[in-house]
Amino acid sequence: MRGHIGAAALGLICALSLTGCSDAGLTSDAAAAPKPPGAGSPASAPATPRPTTTPPSAATLGHLADASINITDGGHVGVGMPISVTFKRPIPTSERADVERRLEVTADPGVTGAWAWIKDRNRHDGQRVDFRPRTYWKPGTKVSVTAGPSIARSFTVARSLVATVDVRTHKMTVVKDGAATQAIPITAGRPGLDTWNGTMVVSDKQRRVYMDSRTVNIADAYQGWYSYAVHLTTSGTYLHENDRANTYAGRDNVTHGCIGLASDGTARRFYEQIIPGDVIRVINSKDQVAPGNGYGDWNLSWSEWRSRSAL
Repeated sequence: MRGHIGAAALGLICALSLTGCSDAGLTSDAAAAPKPPGAGSPASAPATPRPTTTPPSAATLGHLADASINITDGGHVGVGMPISVTFKRPIPTSERADVERRLEVTADPGVTGAWAWIKDRNRHDGQRVDFRPRTYWKPGTKVSVTAGPSIARSFTVARSLVATVDVRTHKMTVVKDGAATQAIPITAGRPGLDTWNGTMVVSDKQRRVYMDSRTVNIADAYQGWYSYAVHLTTSGTYLHENDRANTYAGRDNVTHGCIGLASDGTARRFYEQIIPGDVIRVINSKDQVAPGNGYGDWNLSWSEWRSRSAL
């Protein structure tokens, strides 16, 4: 909720150096929604420079030694999960290209993808660089990433789940592996506390989470525990169980910005099928979610994404 506390065929493997293959603010226009997994042309290696053989600078080695990554080794993620590398200190613009050259992604089957420097909502510019494919990952893709000598992770892309929340009709349509499986009544942010518009990616989920609106300066203060909380943005957007949804889901938008589901088992059933990396798209709302407010990467067009590379 906005305002809550507080985010393969053998031989087809391709290596993508941490180069470009190549905050928009809260009201930036998003590009058209990305194609679903498998849409468009076959996966292929992008026409970008291969990993460099030039030794990294001392500054680059220092940046990489302090880096962290959002991927759990051996984990399974949804089709929208970007690879996000963060740094303890902002990296000067002049040093970002050398850092990108030291990061490498290998995907099987291969993908066209790129890295982009993202202004994270809770960090300084230059502290985050993300990798995403041109379109959503294909289910079953096996991915490995290295970020200098200290980070090496491998993960698998699970089944596809994309949920589209229409705040005008108060309905969420869940599409799993290309087939619509559910139409769920919801209640979204009321006028003035509108739910963010755009594409968000599940960062994590919690069986219960404590929310305090004072932490994000909402005048109509509230706090309390909420169940079956699916985390969407670092500004505090969740999709969660809300008792008010028992009355208003499918009829009206009454929340402080979160997406509310009824407590009759609806919220629990949705929660149980969600994993990090699943995609939640909100349509017919107002302000666009920023790329760095959680994993808002998919709100940038491919050309915009590539332009954020340092290479």
